[in-house]
Amino acid sequence: MKALLLENIHQSAVQALEAFGMDVQLEKGAMDEDELIAALDGVDVLGIRSKTQVTRRVLEARPDLMAIGAFCIGTNQIDLQAATDTATAVFNAPYSNTRSVVELALAEIIAMARHLTDRSEELHRGVWNKSAKGSHEIRGRKLGIVGYGNIGSQLSVIAEAMGMQVYFYDVVDRLALGNAHKCSSLQQLLETAEVISLHVDGREENTNLFGAEEFAMMRERALFLNLCRGFVVDLDALRENLLSGHIAGAAVDVYPTEPKTNDEAFSSVLQGIPNVILTPHIGGSTQEAQEDIGHFVSGKLLDYVRSGSTNMSVNMPELHVDSHVGQARLLHLHRNVPGVLAKVNGVLGEHGVNIERQQLSTRRELGYVVTDTLAPLDRDLIDALLEMPETIRLATIG
Repeated sequence: MKALLLENIHQSAVQALEAFGMDVQLEKGAMDEDELIAALDGVDVLGIRSKTQVTRRVLEARPDLMAIGAFCIGTNQIDLQAATDTATAVFNAPYSNTRSVVELALAEIIAMARHLTDRSEELHRGVWNKSAKGSHEIRGRKLGIVGYGNIGSQLSVIAEAMGMQVYFYDVVDRLALGNAHKCSSLQQLLETAEVISLHVDGREENTNLFGAEEFAMMRERALFLNLCRGFVVDLDALRENLLSGHIAGAAVDVYPTEPKTNDEAFSSVLQGIPNVILTPHIGGSTQEAQEDIGHFVSGKLLDYVRSGSTNMSVNMPELHVDSHVGQARLLHLHRNVPGVLAKVNGVLGEHGVNIERQQLSTRRELGYVVTDTLAPLDRDLIDALLEMPETIRLATIG
């Protein structure tokens, strides 16, 4: 089997896949559509981070691709519907870099509250500006978190431990942790908090979530952070509010358009503005997080390849299965219509194959059944299952 890993994925993933016996090709940068289609020739497993866009055109051009591992939290860079239509399993790392993002957010809140980047830049120019003017502790200040998922909720706990008063808003009804206050609307949050930190997911409806109207609702001289998705914030509106002084500082880690490699130049309307921290999408880029992500996602990919397990798949029906019992395992992904399981079992019965164990899961338009048999699976049986109009993808193990 062959794996293609892009965007400098950690060596822990390479080692795990190679230990299984895969031929691993590792590339430092991202690829565009045409490059990716060409590179996927003969590839079974694709690994990416946030920059590579896996579009419907890519997936339909390479329908034999078994699985995609997103070595990050988000999967908005993958056309999940197209992946589902082509029976390509998608896995991600929803928890592995949570702590890294939270620590960066807290570091940037402190840095902005103390104007640390400005003082550092002045000293590099030889200017000694020893003054407490405009510098504040974060203890006692009100932190507003937009999006209270894995990252937002952990930020809530740690910020509270540092003495901040935490408020949050989420479109999903979330349990408040510690002494955090749940706001009934985004407006209520923006009018209350002195620091606003965005931690929403990559769904399409979050595009331009934060613009001129939202900045106008914020308290005078508030601080603003975006460490989630670049398309969530109108950067021109942020620039205007920074230059006017309405927003006292900003920290941005993600951008609507980002360089594909470290060799490309970066440009932003936020460059050169005082008390603005710009980082190159490194929220989850710590050695600890990247190693953990490498282990986690490669483990999910290998579970799928070795046993057919779709546990924690983003788009497939979920089945947690162990190594097979009996002589063979049949993995049957099919259209979720009535009677498919009976058809599969009918084919097995017609070919004299007895079932040792069977598991079924469905997810919207897809059904997935894993069957362990007491007899080997011959070519005629496989052909009969492939001829079923409901069959989307079929694989065997053993």
